[in-house]
Parts: sequence; structure tokens; C-alpha cells
Amino acid sequence: MKFLPYLVLFFVSVSLIPAYSQEFSNPTLVLQTIDVPAEAFNRVKADSVITKLDSSHEGSWQIVIQNDLVYANPKGNAVIRFYDANSEDKYIDIGMGSLPDRPFWAAFNLPYMGYVPATHVDKQGWSPDSKIILAYSDAQGISIGNGKRIVVSSVNLDGFVVDRYSVYGMEEATDPPAMNSGKLTIEVMSGDISKNPFHYYPFVVSGSVGAIILILLVIKKRS
Repeated sequence: MKFLPYLVLFFVSVSLIPAYSQEFSNPTLVLQTIDVPAEAFNRVKADSVITKLDSSHEGSWQIVIQNDLVYANPKGNAVIRFYDANSEDKYIDIGMGSLPDRPFWAAFNLPYMGYVPATHVDKQGWSPDSKIILAYSDAQGISIGNGKRIVVSSVNLDGFVVDRYSVYGMEEATDPPAMNSGKLTIEVMSGDISKNPFHYYPFVVSGSVGAIILILLVIKKRS
């Protein structure tokens, strides 16, 4: 375990990066913050309302989701759908189920493939203490982190321009309300990624933590 101090020092150094990131500015940055109230999720998918964003986000963009909703029943869900500007049949689904399991899932609907499930974490898939992050670029595709790890990595969406979203949370119209109170906050950001070197910082941290855990396990096994 003689390498442990160096690993700890590395992780601490990485964790300090956001403080220095404040020194960078990105004049091309476009940011919109949306607070979706709990009652918006008390409807079925067929009754969901498609809302247009203030701006279209293309090229390189990032979506951060903070779930502060209070679920009303075990069947309640928080599902957010992001639409491509050029096709209503091309979209991204992000789903967060109720307590105690808090399942998380993501899927893509693509004109040339249909509806494709991308990931499903059955238990502890999301947490109110962590943010869901979608990071996309035309060159690298989309990656999704659930606050603990990267659950979707570099999936090609063939040029995805975010400009609309919708939400719902009930499976059947006869179900009880999905949510009691709270809100879900969505931040949509786009800009020139070359002028924002910390765009993928959350994913760097997740990868660093995973690498450290793996190295420690190998060291322990050899000792």
C-alpha cells in the first residue's frame, strides 16, 4: 500500500480543478435553467406537453438534471424526453423511478434504429445528492453519468440538436399522482467546447475514482 499516498494526492488534485476553472470564460456559452414543478409529472406520456427551449443547442452541449422531487407512490416516475430539432421521432429518454430502489434508465429513439434502451440500473441508480449529466458532441457522441459513474459512453446520435423537452410520470391515467411536491431542475448548456476545457470534468472525476478503486484492489490482492 505504499502507493496509497500518491493516489490520494492525485485525487485531491483532480478535485481542486473546478476552483481553477472559474478563471476560464466562454463567450460562446448558451445556458438555460428550467425548474419543472412536481405537478408536471402527474400525467401519462400521451398527455405530456412538448416545451420549446429558448435556444437550440447543437455541436457540443451538456444537460445537468437535479431531481428534488418528492414521489407520491412506488409506481411514480420522473421521465424527461429531449427532442432533436430536426425530427420529433428522434429523442433521448431519461427516467428516474421512486424510492426505495430509485431505478435509473436511459434510451434513444432513432429514425434508423427505433427505440433503443441504453442502460437500466435497477437499484440506487440516482440520488437527490447527485446530478445526472448528459454530455454530447458531434465528434464523440453522447455520454451519460448518474452521479456515481458513467452509465452510457460515446453513443453516436448522428448530430443531435436539442431544442425541446417534455416530462411525465404516470403509467396509467387511473394511477394515483406520481409526485407530491418538489421540483426537477434542468440546465442546458452549449458552446465551443475548445474554449471550455472543463466541459467533461464530471466524467473525469468518475473515471478517476474508478481507476483508484481498481488500483487499490490490485495492490491489496498482491500484498
